[in-house]
Amino acid sequence: MTAPSMVQETTKGQAICPYCGVGCRLLMESAHGELIRVTGVADAPANLGGICAKGATLPEVIHTPDRLMQPHVRPARGKELRPMRWADALGWAAARFREIVDRHGPDAVAFYGGGQLDSEASYLAVKLFKGSIGTNNTDSNSRLCMASAVTGYQTSLGADGPPCCYADIALSDCLVVWGSNMADAFPVTFNRVKAHLRTNPGVELIVVDPRGTNTATHATLYVPVAPGGDIPLMNAVGRLLLERGAVDHDFVAAHTEGFGAYRDFLLHADWEGLVSAAGVPEALIRALADRVARSHALLTFYCQGLNQSTVGMWKNNSLINLHLLTGQIGKPGAGPFSLTGQPNAMGGREAGLLAQALPGYRFSEDPGHRAEVEAYWGRRAGTVSTRPGLTAVEMFRALEAGRLKAIWIAGTNPGVSLPDLHQVRRALSRAELIVVQDPYHPTETTQFGDVLLPVAQWAEKSGTMTSSERLVSFSEQVVNPPGMALPDWQILARFGQAMGFSGFEFDDSGMVWDELIGLTAGRPCDMAGVTSERLRRERHLRWPCPSVDHPGTERLYLDRRFPTPGGRARFHARPHRPPRETTDHEFPLVLTTGRLYAHWHTLTRTGKSPKLLRLEPSAFVEVHPDDAAEVGLAAGQWAELSSRRGRIRLPVKINPRLSRGVLFVPFHWGDQQRENVAANYLTIAAIGRIAKQPEFKYCAVRLAPAPDAPEPAPAFAPTTRRDEPQKAVVV
Repeated sequence: MTAPSMVQETTKGQAICPYCGVGCRLLMESAHGELIRVTGVADAPANLGGICAKGATLPEVIHTPDRLMQPHVRPARGKELRPMRWADALGWAAARFREIVDRHGPDAVAFYGGGQLDSEASYLAVKLFKGSIGTNNTDSNSRLCMASAVTGYQTSLGADGPPCCYADIALSDCLVVWGSNMADAFPVTFNRVKAHLRTNPGVELIVVDPRGTNTATHATLYVPVAPGGDIPLMNAVGRLLLERGAVDHDFVAAHTEGFGAYRDFLLHADWEGLVSAAGVPEALIRALADRVARSHALLTFYCQGLNQSTVGMWKNNSLINLHLLTGQIGKPGAGPFSLTGQPNAMGGREAGLLAQALPGYRFSEDPGHRAEVEAYWGRRAGTVSTRPGLTAVEMFRALEAGRLKAIWIAGTNPGVSLPDLHQVRRALSRAELIVVQDPYHPTETTQFGDVLLPVAQWAEKSGTMTSSERLVSFSEQVVNPPGMALPDWQILARFGQAMGFSGFEFDDSGMVWDELIGLTAGRPCDMAGVTSERLRRERHLRWPCPSVDHPGTERLYLDRRFPTPGGRARFHARPHRPPRETTDHEFPLVLTTGRLYAHWHTLTRTGKSPKLLRLEPSAFVEVHPDDAAEVGLAAGQWAELSSRRGRIRLPVKINPRLSRGVLFVPFHWGDQQRENVAANYLTIAAIGRIAKQPEFKYCAVRLAPAPDAPEPAPAFAPTTRRDEPQKAVVV
């Protein structure tokens, strides 16, 4: 198969205005019949930048061909991107994919998506790569935020999926936020928490975090755990619950397994060692255990502080142990509630986008699961590979090593979000083919692209997503996409057809969704009753929802049966393991990263909002005042941070609510905003053995005044937003 010619056949003529659609024709030039340059308005007195005949503003963006929302292809490295028709761009990409697969085999290509893809797009990516090309190399940037939660639920409870719902907030008398700045990262949900606290003064809010965040200002008890000290703290609390008899023995005996080994492990643990590794005064640990012991409905929220670790799965297991020990699961107002960091990280998991997965919470390593999916797709036996797929960090290692030749990137910006960005940039530079499917250009990732495919955003398409509480929601298109942008699912369906595969003929997103839910029937995430027709009427339904007359399921495990072979939840005795990289005399401080209230991920969207940029105009390093004084830094000065992987320069922001020895840098900023400010030039790409989630929350760094200050530091937003906190208990 030969790639289409890149020679432009340019013609001149008129085209219907893409801004009003009728009654106004533009003088234009086209390549292959598609608009590439506008030189004037034929039917209106205004020129470009003015008003078309129907009153629509013609923005400046239409002047420049490379900024039009249409596919672009780079014919060879070092060449300029050129606009192409959809059919030609996808045909060119398909020819390159075919050539690479023929030369190197199916595992030489990969798909790296994100939790911002709707479920339809995630499903078609899996069907395309796992069910047609024959490689399990699909993964999601959910690997960077949710993989530990996924494997934690699977190993402790038998299947992925939070057992709780947001309505539980108003039914809980003790809420714990462990390893999440919920006020900033999940502000809408945290507003419900604050409302519950206001109307119920006796409710406890316990916040466990090494950084005194905006969430912590509302706490009735704040526990500044040491970075990496979560498991020993959880084990210490479990030990105290055992000693005080705060165990639901009936629940444990009837509905769990592994309790004996867990109990013996805790009772024989070195108490002083647990307290020391947790980094928390013993009195504070006892206060935490007291509140857990006397709670009637314990609801625990957790996110990246637990997940982003080489022992993130173990942290999740250890937290779930406390809920099993006290019987605080499978009842209203209680349970371990993993907060999902992206709009459709849950949907991608249901669709099988993670490397180890197949649709319907199946696994590629299971022969029966592979056979079920192959039969459903009408594929020959053996189409779904038995070889493990590459996860996010592994993909970019394989690109640099030359084992992976081509990568399709959709709905994510790894040029900012992955750890050890110097390695990521080397990997992208060495790839033979990079396809990037994104609504924005340029980004740190699209600049490496050989094929750029413009995508319709959420309001410009119809699609389906699943929230943290297993709530499946239908989002209806409300505006037309700009230019030639298409929904993600449609791009992948067209590419599947261009590759010559059957099963990619869909008229609309509803057809894709109805095919996906057929693969969930009878599975833990059963959505067989959540048909596209029903969703368009009812808008929202929680799974499991096995039939069209089923109302959906608010809470899991109310019957106290778990999807394990024996129907019992599992205790896991998890010892403390230090982070992969520890501090020393060269790099004596710990760097942790996270989100800010004003920004979302890599600034591709929020970085374009003047209001949000006024709130947080710049990256910064947050430093405890004593740590700053020790190296001669003051607020507003420029500092140099260095790790074993790189060096960045940031203005200093003083925060006395940080633990000593800990620095915080927000991860949003990348090279598009300014050179040498991206936190992930410093972070370590170490990953866990099973979850394979990177350790973003802990790496060793050095802090020093920058040799030469580039410019005055920006005026920062206050560390704490103006809000009325509840008075915290000081132990």
